[in-house]
This record gives sequence, structure tokens and C-alpha cells, in this order.
Amino acid sequence: MANSRELNGQLDEEIRALGPVLDMPATRALYANSASEVVPAVMRVLRDLPYGPDPLQRLDVYCPPIVASIAPVLIVVHGGGFVRGDKAERANAGIHFAKAGYLTLVPNYRLAPAHSWPSGAEDVGAVWCWAQREARTYGGDADRMFVFGESAGAAHVAAATLVRGLQPRGGMRPTGIILVSGPYNAELELRARRQLNIATPDPRNEAYFGTDTRLHSQRSIVRLIDADPVPVLITFAELDLIQMQVQAAELFSHLLIRCGFSPAIEIIRGHNHLSQSFSLNTGDDALAGPVSRWMAGVAQRP
Repeated sequence: MANSRELNGQLDEEIRALGPVLDMPATRALYANSASEVVPAVMRVLRDLPYGPDPLQRLDVYCPPIVASIAPVLIVVHGGGFVRGDKAERANAGIHFAKAGYLTLVPNYRLAPAHSWPSGAEDVGAVWCWAQREARTYGGDADRMFVFGESAGAAHVAAATLVRGLQPRGGMRPTGIILVSGPYNAELELRARRQLNIATPDPRNEAYFGTDTRLHSQRSIVRLIDADPVPVLITFAELDLIQMQVQAAELFSHLLIRCGFSPAIEIIRGHNHLSQSFSLNTGDDALAGPVSRWMAGVAQRP
């Protein structure tokens, strides 16, 4: 079956022309006609279910259209630089992975600057607890739960799953963790603003980690990892922002050498920081393929 790039030979060139930038309007425009957010008639979607008291603590549930048995659960946490983003923007992920047989939960979470560190990790933990209680109601298996985060969402997922002190009571031990182009070292981004072309003041990190930059080292995920090893997939895009590539490599080596993990790492070819997530449910398997194959492999392990 032809994928979206074969159907539109200009898409790859247009993404490469954009290059390693954060241009949401231009990237969204590339996928305007993809129909990736159209819910199939056979799929049940439940929207805005509360997992906490804050108005942003709501999630959407995408149920697999065909369920032969109880389904594994996948939590998908959107990005947005800690200060923006909405679960509706990842409807394509909810639909794609539900079609693949996962009960897929796509939450919103509290945003900076109104809610600072570690609110994102706390919200991921709250979604985890909700799923532990409620997954069975929607045909999901709470004993087989993957957690996926992109960009700032990857930072929240990493903090919630890899740092015991940020986990909910009872802890978290996912079947697998997928981290897509996340920032995992606030101190690095602070000290290397010139080299990484990060603005000063930093509208993302200072909004979330605080304007007292002396605290950024204490709030850097790579310094805090103390969870027991679980399967982890780390990805970054071929045309990603340089700081995401650096931090993906740093997290990979840190987990492997210092923390006893055996993470997998993948480069998402032909995509930039934003386009890789827009590609989900378009027929382009640049991101969906490695993630799906990795989850299937993890599920087969004893």
C-alpha cells in the first residue's frame, strides 16, 4: 500500500525545506488534507473524561474497533513546550494506535506558567492511576500499559516514570516507555543557550522549571533517574532541533551506562521535530512503524 509520501511526492521535499525549525503553522499546513483526525465509524471515542479536579485534567479514550481479547493500554502525552498544546492535536495518534489494537488514552495536562515543575509529571502519574482503575471498563489491560510522550510530553513521561520521587503512591512500572524528541536536561539547555540557539529568557523552560535558574540542575531528569529498569525506546527526528538530538543521546547513554537500562534508540528519517507526530495515521510509518514494532517486541518478552 502506498504511503502518504508516495501519494504526495512533494511532502518529503517540503519537510526538508522547512528544516530543523519549530514552525507549527507551516507544518500543520502540510498535513491539512491528510484526514488523519477523522474517526472511523466503527471506533468508539469517549472525550473529556476527568482524571483530576483541574479543568485541564481531562482525557480522551480511543477504543480499538475490533477487540478479540482485552487490549494493551497506551497513554499518549502531547507536546507543546510546557506552555501550550492540546489532546485534540494528537487525535491522529489516538486513532492510529487504537486501530492497531491499543486502548489509547490521550490526556491534557496542566500548563506553565500557571502550573510549574513537576506538575506535568504529576499529571502523567494521575492518568496512570486513572488507567489502573478504569482501563478494564473500556476493554483495556492495566497490567500491559505503555506510556508515550512527545517533546515536552516526553519530558513529563520521563520524569514520571524514571524518577521515583515524582511517581504516584504505589509507583509506576510501565510495560514500556516511548520518548519522542524530549528535553531531559534543563541545566544543559540553560548553560548552552548560545550553542543551541535557545532564547534568553527561555519562554519554555523558565515558565516551567522556574525563573530561578539555580534550580534547573535539580530539576533535570538525567540527574534524578532512580527507577528500576524497564524497556525504553528513545527517538529523535533526522531534522530535529539540535538540543533534542543531543539530549536523546545523553539520556540513552546515561540509562545504559549508569542506570542499568538497555534502551533502544531510533532516528525518525525524513522528519523534523513537529512533522514526525503529524505523520501518525497518514500512512507514513516513519514514526508509527518503529514505535509499533518496538511495542510488539516488548509485549512478546517473557
